[in-house]
Amino acid sequence: MLGLEPGWHDHAYPTSFEWDKSRFQDPKAFLRQLDQQHVRANLWFNPYVSPTAPLYPKLVPFAGSHLVWNGIVPDYSIPAARKIFADHLREKVVGLSPRALGGFKVDEVDGYDQWLWPDVAVFPSGNDAEQLRQTYGLLVQRTLMDLYRGMNRRTFGQVRGTNGGASSFPFVIYSDSYAFDEYITAVANSGFAGVLWSPEVRGGEGEDMLRRTQAVCFSPLALFNGWATATKLWTHPEVADQIRDAIRLRMRLLPYWYSTFAQYHYEGTPVIRPMPLIAGAASARIEAGQFNATTNPYAAGRTVDIKDQYMIGDALLVAPIAPGVKTRVVALPPGKWFDFYTGRLAGEDETIEVTPALSQTPVFVRDGALVPMIGDRLYAPGPSEVLALEVRHYGEQPGRMLLYDDDGETFDFERGERTWTRLSVERDASGAWKATVTPDPNGKPWHYSDVKWTFMTGR
Repeated sequence: MLGLEPGWHDHAYPTSFEWDKSRFQDPKAFLRQLDQQHVRANLWFNPYVSPTAPLYPKLVPFAGSHLVWNGIVPDYSIPAARKIFADHLREKVVGLSPRALGGFKVDEVDGYDQWLWPDVAVFPSGNDAEQLRQTYGLLVQRTLMDLYRGMNRRTFGQVRGTNGGASSFPFVIYSDSYAFDEYITAVANSGFAGVLWSPEVRGGEGEDMLRRTQAVCFSPLALFNGWATATKLWTHPEVADQIRDAIRLRMRLLPYWYSTFAQYHYEGTPVIRPMPLIAGAASARIEAGQFNATTNPYAAGRTVDIKDQYMIGDALLVAPIAPGVKTRVVALPPGKWFDFYTGRLAGEDETIEVTPALSQTPVFVRDGALVPMIGDRLYAPGPSEVLALEVRHYGEQPGRMLLYDDDGETFDFERGERTWTRLSVERDASGAWKATVTPDPNGKPWHYSDVKWTFMTGR
């Protein structure tokens, strides 16, 4: 994904929702070239409309009483206002290339630093200022989702603020907070609300950029934001190979990610699962303190919430490691857990200490789990591609999973154009592992072939 921030508008803060002709003389050709290179564009906006915009006179009758960033605030709780906005985006923006323009980044709908309207603001719908503050992000997300659905194209974007009911919208929450520990806490804890949260990589030096890139590659939306910094992913050659490895691993795990997102869609199970949601897992650990029976008798240990590790789907336990940190503690839930990279036993219902290589994020796999992967590639597969599949089996227990597949781009899956293929591993009568692929009985095409089974049996 290529994110274009305020500069794609010919006026931003407030926004015009019109392409800047000095930068994009032919935006349709630009998007076509992106599509040819298997890249999707993501366009930033805040929803406050500039007086210079052709949209302005159309939306003034639906505007609230106060400005934000010197732009009007359309009352998008009114269907007619949403339609005007969506029609403009369809004609002038998304409609230029629905395939290449993958989505939007919706900024400044969260009230951060009081950048929204005051309590005394009034709106044409009669909804009060606080009601609109709490729902504005939801209304914009709904408008964009309905726009893409009307074109039978899926989207995946970012939103700065949202609220209850957001789990049905294809957006991740983000913020301009760049402290690494806050990155990881937010990714993990979003699972309590059933929504998605992803950090951005924005700048950074050497190892710092590498560790942040590894972290976003194990979050729902892997995004590098290069708008406000001269530092890019390739700026530091000493870590460029490791950054590339992190991105490639993200791509290799796409079948696993996709099935995990399908669980989220069909069953409501969070993509990212914090430790208290894992059956039998400890949600806190005891860390040693400096004990002195006379002067400090209560510091023998302290309870620390486990908020720096999480599950992705059913199988993978991820423990991101911060820049500058060589060793970290990982709390393994009940059952045996195996190192993702080597297959060696890591532990069972215990706290371990790991010292990963600079090129690796600590990842552990549940006993008996299956992890489907594709080969190295630089872009997501197209809807008609058929790929070789590697399925890794970890541990000593039999394993099974349902691997989800559809065209990846349209809503045809809602009409039955999808498959759930059963993958299973069990021991035969001789004690050898036997692997089975059971196709979905609906007979729909499956986009994988030549399944290779890898038994990660390192002890």
